[in-house]
Amino acid sequence: MSDFTPLSEVGEFGLIKIINDKTELRNASTIKGIGDDAAIIEPQEKQLVVSSDMLLEGVHFDLTFCPLKHLGYKAVAVNVSDIAAMNATPTQITVNIALGARYTLEAVEELYEGIRLACENYNVDLVGGDTTSSRTGLVISITAIGEVAKGEAVLRSGAQVNDLVCVTGDLGAAYMGLQVLEREKQAFLADPEMQPELEDKQYIVGRQLRPEARMDVIHDLKGRGIKPTAMIDISDGLASELFHICKQSGVGATVYKDNLPADNQMLQTALEFNIDPLSCIMNGGEDYELLFTVPLTAYDELKNHPDITIIGKITDASEGVNLATKTGQAYPLKAQGWNHF
Repeated sequence: MSDFTPLSEVGEFGLIKIINDKTELRNASTIKGIGDDAAIIEPQEKQLVVSSDMLLEGVHFDLTFCPLKHLGYKAVAVNVSDIAAMNATPTQITVNIALGARYTLEAVEELYEGIRLACENYNVDLVGGDTTSSRTGLVISITAIGEVAKGEAVLRSGAQVNDLVCVTGDLGAAYMGLQVLEREKQAFLADPEMQPELEDKQYIVGRQLRPEARMDVIHDLKGRGIKPTAMIDISDGLASELFHICKQSGVGATVYKDNLPADNQMLQTALEFNIDPLSCIMNGGEDYELLFTVPLTAYDELKNHPDITIIGKITDASEGVNLATKTGQAYPLKAQGWNHF
């Protein structure tokens, strides 16, 4: 007798009730959450910021090595990261899922446990969504809603010549974590008795499976009275995101190779795989760190910040987007990050 419950046994409304019973509302702007035809949100004097992402099994995640709880958490985090990149505070999410016949109630509860943990961590309310069947695997689509005071939103288009270019955290780790997981998957397929060798790769694997949105840095910058002039989250690779800012701001940029932040585990693993660490940093993607520009006056405040690295400066558009070495040589950058098509 199976210990798992087919979704057909609880039905759509039963599933919604189970999800709703474990949902806690935290924000004053949430007037009505799950349980009616639509949610009601009242943001007072703030502006609403809305972002949406879709994750497809076999395209964005592989359940061979991605636990459902981690997947639920990551699905929320990547949406919160977009809200953070607008200098806003996330307040609500809606979650739409499409499920294949092989999924049980327990599997869905595991997915929603990850979603619940992320909602708790980022102080976000789950206020609605939809569930339906899928013939091609699991699909998760999340819409995130945030609030920002009027005039405080940060766009990609505000960078000015002589601004500092900054990034949070370290880069390239999520990409190398994916390489390790793919290697272990192939080893498992060749020999199902094989145990994965992940003991010394926990940091980079964690960066791939359960990234964090950098709301901590957004709150920190506000506390310091620093408002970025332009900002974007690093989902498709540093080079690609830098080009987005430069194009929309009508500027160029120079970043310094020696200033790029990287974790030692990422660097060592890249060498093991015979992959250029610089390529991981510039083009890896899925780190969900923040790339932003600030006025030169913020230098003293940020130069010794434990979670922010100043990696370059904004230049005139005529100078292009370049990577500079210690010797002063500059090489034009190319955006080679993730392309969805």
